[in-house]
Amino acid sequence: MAKKDPKELSVEDKLKALFQLQTTLSGIDEKRALRGELPLEVRDLEDELEGLHIRIEKIEQDIKDYQSAVTQKKANILEAQASLERYNKQLDSVANNREYDTLTKEIEFQTLEIELCNKKIKEAQYKIEEKQRDLEANRALLEDRQHALEEKRNELDEIMQETREEEGLLKEKAAELETKIEPGLLRSFKRIRRGARNGLGIVYVQRDACGGCFNKIPPQRQLDVKMHKKIIVCEYCGRILIDPELAGVKVDKTEEKPKKRRATRKKKEEEGE
Repeated sequence: MAKKDPKELSVEDKLKALFQLQTTLSGIDEKRALRGELPLEVRDLEDELEGLHIRIEKIEQDIKDYQSAVTQKKANILEAQASLERYNKQLDSVANNREYDTLTKEIEFQTLEIELCNKKIKEAQYKIEEKQRDLEANRALLEDRQHALEEKRNELDEIMQETREEEGLLKEKAAELETKIEPGLLRSFKRIRRGARNGLGIVYVQRDACGGCFNKIPPQRQLDVKMHKKIIVCEYCGRILIDPELAGVKVDKTEEKPKKRRATRKKKEEEGE
């Protein structure tokens, strides 16, 4: 049997297909809601871990740079000490005041060089200690975040395993239903659904009001919805409206009866007075 063109379907059939699609998509939304904020939390933790790894690498590189600086300054001290020893020996054999002044200045320069190097070494060692503390704190934080990520992933995996098969079946059903709806109407429905807070693009009329925004619907518009002659949308929220009977939904209308009985009783009491 040839598949019927969606454009050839009656308004009644179009509304039925849309409501079935809405029910299926709402089922998918419920499965995804079970996952809640977990996917975002997992992604945030992954980003945080990546940032921590980069930070730790930077701290480790800073420590290496300071350690290299300490090694270099220690080498400079050894070189300056060797020069001092040589200059001090030369003092014993100077020939004139000019040579003595020159050697004295060199000795003074090398002494200052040693003092400066020792100062730089202390500063670098202080920085190394500071960086080591920072490194330990970040490694501890990294370990804590890794445990948290592992827990969140396990939790998400459990939920995914529980819902994956059901969600897959619902997606297949939704894809099949979409082929039964004309493209223009389907686009409008999806656009309405995207803009709706609860994801409802088509709703049935309940208690004379829109099932999406709960604003009252005029009697004539309700009649148009029941007639199934054209697609009717809520003038307040823009959702497509469907008759409850067509949607296969039972609406309890008994709630109005007690009010009428109370009103009648009150009227009789007033007449008795």
